[in-house]
Amino acid sequence: MPAVPAPPARLPTASEGAQCLVKYETLEYYVRLKMEVQKEADHQKIGHCKVDKDWCSPVLLHGSPKHVSLFSDNCDDALVSPLPSAALTSSSELFSTHSPSFAKLNKRDGAGGWSPLDSNEQQWLQVDLGDRVEIVGVATQGRYGSSDWVTSYTLMFSDTGRNWRQYRQDDTVWVFTGNSNADSVVHHKFLHSVKARFLRFVPLKWNLSGRIGLRVEVFGCSYKSDIADFDGRSSLLYRFNQKLMSTFKDVVSLKFKSMQGDGVLFHGEGQRGDYITLELQKGKLSLHINLGDSNLHFSNSHMSVTLGSLLDDQHWHSVLIERFNKQVNFTVDKHTQHFRTKGDSDHLDIDYELSFGGIPVPGKPGTFQRKNFHGCIENLYYNGVNVIDLAKRRKPQIYTVGNVTFSCSEPQIVPITFVSASRSYLLLPGTPQIDGLSVSFQFRTWNKDGLLLFTELSENSGPLLVYLHGGRLTLLIQKETKNPVEISEGTNLHDGLWHSVNINARRHRITLTLDNNAATASHATTVSRIYSGSSYYFGGCPDNFTDSQCLNPVTAFQGCMRLIFIDNQPKDLILVQQGSLGNFSDLHIDLCGIKDRCLPNYCEHGGKCSQSWTTFYCDCNDTGYMGATCHNSIYEHSCEAYRHQGKTSGFFYIDTDGSGPLGPLRVFCNITEDKIWTSVQHNNTGLTRVQGADPEKPYTMSFNYNSSAEQLEAMISSAEYCEQEAAYHCRRSRLLNTPNGMPFAWWVGRANEKHLYWGGSLPGIQQCACGLEESCLDMRYFCNCDADRENDWTNDTGLLAFKDHLPVTQIVITDTNRSNSEAAWKIGPLRCYGDRQFWNAASFNTEASSLHFPTFHAEVSADISFFFKTTAVSGVFLENLGMKDFIRVEISSPKEITFSIDVGNGPTEATVESPRALNDNQWHYVRAERNLKQISLQVDNLPKKVLEAPAEGHFRLQLNSQLFVGGTASRQKGFLGCIRSLHLNGQKLDLEERAKMTPGVKPGCPGHCSSYGNLCHNGGKCVEKYNGYSCDCTNSAYEGPYCKEEVSALFEAGTSITYIFQEPYPVTKNASTSSSAIYADAVMSKENIAFGFVTAHTPSLLLYINTYFHEYLAVILSKNGSLQVRYRLSKDGLLIFTIDSGNFANRELHHVKINREGRELIIQVDQVLKLKHNFSEIDFKAIKSLTLGKVTDSLSLDPEVSKANAYGFTGCLSSVQYNHIAPLKAALRHPSIAPVTVKGSLTESSCASIMEADVNTVTSIYSSSDPFGKTDEREPLTNAVRSDSAVIGGVIAVVIFIIFCIIAIMSRFLYQHKQAHRSSQTKEKEYPEDLESSFKADIDLQNTVSECKREYFI
Repeated sequence: MPAVPAPPARLPTASEGAQCLVKYETLEYYVRLKMEVQKEADHQKIGHCKVDKDWCSPVLLHGSPKHVSLFSDNCDDALVSPLPSAALTSSSELFSTHSPSFAKLNKRDGAGGWSPLDSNEQQWLQVDLGDRVEIVGVATQGRYGSSDWVTSYTLMFSDTGRNWRQYRQDDTVWVFTGNSNADSVVHHKFLHSVKARFLRFVPLKWNLSGRIGLRVEVFGCSYKSDIADFDGRSSLLYRFNQKLMSTFKDVVSLKFKSMQGDGVLFHGEGQRGDYITLELQKGKLSLHINLGDSNLHFSNSHMSVTLGSLLDDQHWHSVLIERFNKQVNFTVDKHTQHFRTKGDSDHLDIDYELSFGGIPVPGKPGTFQRKNFHGCIENLYYNGVNVIDLAKRRKPQIYTVGNVTFSCSEPQIVPITFVSASRSYLLLPGTPQIDGLSVSFQFRTWNKDGLLLFTELSENSGPLLVYLHGGRLTLLIQKETKNPVEISEGTNLHDGLWHSVNINARRHRITLTLDNNAATASHATTVSRIYSGSSYYFGGCPDNFTDSQCLNPVTAFQGCMRLIFIDNQPKDLILVQQGSLGNFSDLHIDLCGIKDRCLPNYCEHGGKCSQSWTTFYCDCNDTGYMGATCHNSIYEHSCEAYRHQGKTSGFFYIDTDGSGPLGPLRVFCNITEDKIWTSVQHNNTGLTRVQGADPEKPYTMSFNYNSSAEQLEAMISSAEYCEQEAAYHCRRSRLLNTPNGMPFAWWVGRANEKHLYWGGSLPGIQQCACGLEESCLDMRYFCNCDADRENDWTNDTGLLAFKDHLPVTQIVITDTNRSNSEAAWKIGPLRCYGDRQFWNAASFNTEASSLHFPTFHAEVSADISFFFKTTAVSGVFLENLGMKDFIRVEISSPKEITFSIDVGNGPTEATVESPRALNDNQWHYVRAERNLKQISLQVDNLPKKVLEAPAEGHFRLQLNSQLFVGGTASRQKGFLGCIRSLHLNGQKLDLEERAKMTPGVKPGCPGHCSSYGNLCHNGGKCVEKYNGYSCDCTNSAYEGPYCKEEVSALFEAGTSITYIFQEPYPVTKNASTSSSAIYADAVMSKENIAFGFVTAHTPSLLLYINTYFHEYLAVILSKNGSLQVRYRLSKDGLLIFTIDSGNFANRELHHVKINREGRELIIQVDQVLKLKHNFSEIDFKAIKSLTLGKVTDSLSLDPEVSKANAYGFTGCLSSVQYNHIAPLKAALRHPSIAPVTVKGSLTESSCASIMEADVNTVTSIYSSSDPFGKTDEREPLTNAVRSDSAVIGGVIAVVIFIIFCIIAIMSRFLYQHKQAHRSSQTKEKEYPEDLESSFKADIDLQNTVSECKREYFI
């Protein structure tokens, strides 16, 4: 056996304890261990803590080592069996043979157990364990050989037999399961041990065929502690051996109990401004700490952290403070906050002493006037030193100020709790007809409204009421024939703190005093003298209003009261409990059941918590989230989701993890293509010039994306592809120093990694794009800039597209400090497209197949969202099981979706019923959510089903099985169909990847167009894709992802667009099948014409269609601004339809629709039906051409059409559609391949954007879908270097342009003159006969000038 060293002469000092702490990984473990060792050494005198420089551990010496833990493994002794019979008491007993003395486990004495006189919820069985012990479990039986047993019960604990506390688990009053017969024993082991002397069993339910019957046992062990009692004027000073104590690690642990809401528990300070203070403030515990800042009052290094609530309840609360350098862990009871101090130093420097229980010498530097602590402190340890034990043994390190005793004095105050919002009340008698009135009490509540007191005053003085209204205290004396007397005091009295009320009246004067503040007391004078009443109702009124005459203008009071005095006499509420004083209903006596429902704060994402007695509320304003607990993001996951809603390009917030911890990110969504681009701008996307940088003085630029790295990483990982443009323009400035040198420039990406490749290259390859493509200016190098050319600018530009390295967070340049050395760089915005999750789907082909994922951990809040489609009648989408708890979402019938959940209080189901079948093989959306306040289920856009969650009971969802998707653990009721875009609490589940390795399940799901085809508008065709769908706008006059974006252009007077149809049938009857198909379009039994226009000119020709048989259709604006639709038919002749409902040349956008189906013609203008007509017989075929604007071919136009055509059309035409042909779109998008001819100036524009502009002056309007538009920057310093050349070149270009215009006009004129001789032989060019030849020449000349104009604007 090893030699036992001699015990040390002293215990370790605080600084030595701090040194000992270094070797322990967790501070909390160390302090627990040290406390247990210290107790062994101090109380049993068998050991001490050894401090060693090389090996440091508390070691038990002079005795056998014991297992040290927070709760001893051997703490399971039966504590009730050895007690005397008198230690068991009860609320009542049925007979002497049923007394509590017979209630010990397995005993058969008397009637075999305890039974009360009446079986109701007011009964209890109490055990006095003789001293404070550690209790770890209980066991119960029914009454021997009877039908009397308890099926459920609660437990209460107390140190004194007063002021009880209910046993809570999972932050709720725990209901224990009792017995199912008289003799079997049911054991319960506590999740957390309890230290108490008294324990009460409170039956809630019992055998319906019998009575309450109970035998009990309590398991635990003895509990030793060191306690100090402070009276509000006393303190303990722990003085150091040296003048200054400097520590970089500190551990302080203690327990305390108090009835006062304010008081300093400990304080220490130093001359440099260091200090640490722990104090109660309004029932909460605040830790103030400052490290190394001498400018105390004006510094920003002060840190204050507040934890806990309702700590002035005269119950024990534990505190642990752990500091390592600047990192601090602050724990109160089970709530911990981690923070870092702000001081300059890592050390806490304290001068001379630490004070516990108060600040004995106020006025020292850094101290403030604060109240001393009034209450008890237990097991106070500072860096392993038991301060109270040193004080008890009168050690010289401890100096006692005032009266400090070493046992806890317990005030015998009995609180009561008003439980019900409708039935709770307390009736106490008073002495009637006393001249005057005196009533006082204290209350605490979370409710803004509630009746506190009612009494009917004697001698017809009227009723007196005291109540809370809107958190303000009001006293009211109401007489039937007199004006009421009303006094109001205070604000925000529903803050959960104790408030005292004093009502004093004498003769005609009444005074209301709040919180014993006589200076702010309110007074009032009454007409009649005030005489005391005989009955006082507190908290509410009984149901029998006729007997009581009690009035309640507000709701009943829910909260706690104590210290009730009537006529200056205290009322013994224990007598009320025993039934010998007054009366009551729905009260808990000797217990304050207040609970802070905002601790912890279950409002997520920064939501602000407020509460009432029964529930809490979350204010989600300015959080970006919504719902009962601010759980749901108000933003979509991606730009793809916004596109799916039909949104157009713009700035949006996206929340990539939905309800997860990451906040929303502001991005630009470019929704103009099939690929939806997401752009995130940073603080420097422009071209930036660099000079004077070398390896000793590198140039560095860091990029700020106005977002966290986690947000950007989440966005990138959820995208299909991401990129950032990297451009380096150089003149004698090397980039990567290829082929073998150390790079002169590099960039830093995600995770602060340095990267040595440039845009267009691949990770790990120290090259630029030209090196990879073998196209560099000098093939000896892998970057253009590495050629180090002195006189010429060159560049290396490319895309960084390796997602795991993005985004670029920094660029470093080191080679611009040589002669003539210069560079300019640009890092573009982060751009991504695609949402990997939005179309992520799996197809379930058998009912027995399912996908398995890890357990869904969602104890207090859970949201599940997905899309599904099926033809099955029923099936389970998702299921996860626990021991008792479970969560499940299923289609329970063709029209019903059901969300089922059990958190331990029994199953709850929310069902949404659809008016139409949901198994229609269309995509449907489901979102199920559960939080502490409610359960909700949303299906498509149907009304949401919401069920309120119970205020009490179990609330943590405990699951432990695998998560089953598409099936169940039993392999029954599996799902047949597709599930897509599955999210759980914002986390994306990769269904496709898991489906690849699961039999009976296939990745992906076809058939998106059946659900989303209706999103393709204006004749767009839905095209199936593996991941989603797209809209084919080929045959639509519109474009964009949904064929909703107008295609429009500005016309001038001579502008003309002519679409040529194929030859008529006789010419092409032997042609190919494809030609016949094209010809079929030229034989029209219907016209579907739609277009929009903006103009201020009349007359105007908007649209003209002619046939090979001299038939036509024309749409014109008449001189008066009316709209005419003119048909020339071979059989019906000329038909003119005039819409004269207003002047359409009013610079506003108008939409025209002309639909003819067989004989029926319908004309709509601006979506209003203007005309219906039935033709007698119609045969409109062999269409030759369709013209927009001016008809330039020599056609025989009737006079009205000719007049309009003389002016052509000046304005804007938009989205012109003729059946499946879009002539304007063809002219703008496919002028080289479509059978379309454009004459004159045609400028693409937006009709909607120029409605209020003068169409005469508008020539071009440019729009960009990307605000971070790219420009050609191959010559980055053009403006600085070549501005003079630009001016000279511009002048030359203008001169050349004028010369070409003159030549074009002359050539055109000569050509027209020559063609006039052939006018009788050609039919292809013919002017109307009613136009003079001079006007013809004017038109031709105008066309020529317009062509020259078109060249200018293009």
